[in-house]
Parts: sequence; structure tokens; C-alpha cells
Amino acid sequence: QVQLVESGGGLVQAGGSLTLSCAASGLTSRSFGMGWFRQAPGKGREFVSTISWKGVTKTYTDSVKGRFAISRDNAKNTVYLRMNSLKPDDTAVYYCAARNGPYGSTRDDYDYWGQGTQVTVSS
Repeated sequence: QVQLVESGGGLVQAGGSLTLSCAASGLTSRSFGMGWFRQAPGKGREFVSTISWKGVTKTYTDSVKGRFAISRDNAKNTVYLRMNSLKPDDTAVYYCAARNGPYGSTRDDYDYWGQGTQVTVSS
């Protein structure tokens, strides 16, 4: 059974930083892409960032480029999202996702999802 468990969310002031972690277990694929999505109140779930198996390819949605950084530690089956210069518009539930294949930037690309972690940025 595949499990993705996010951690690291919380309340932070605008301009602050947070690092989200996602620990994966039960994945049987030899290589899998990982991604982060977020969902703000009253909005759909949107793509934030994705990373390939070896960490060579990383992509970001335009609104977080230069502020967020995705990384992974395959020995620990963990993916991270370092978020700097946070803005109130970054407030959302952040979800980790995994897929049996290369990286992806749409919800349909992913096979497995975590339960989400709340990030709240105060102005």
C-alpha cells in the first residue's frame, strides 16, 4: 500500500520561509516522479512543482519560480519543497503526489496523493 505523508506546514508571516517534506512508502516502481500541488480555499488544486527520479529535471509554476525549490532524497524516499519569500497568496493546503513514471505537471499525471498539509501566510 502506497502512503505519502506530508509534514512541515504551519503559520508564517509574509516574507518568511517553510520547508515541506513528503515521505513515501510502498512504492514498487524503480523510478517515480514526485510533485507538489496546492489548493486554496474555494479554488481548484493547482500544480506547484515537480521533480524527476534523479532530480535532474525540476519545473515550477510561474508564481513560485525563484522562491520555491524542490528536491528529493531517494535513499529516504522523501521529497522536499523549500518555500522562501512567502506571500499571503501562497496560503493553501499543499499536497504531495507520486507517479509511476517521469515527472508531471497535471493532476492526471499522478497515481498517489498525500493527505495535505496546511500552509498559512499572514500579511
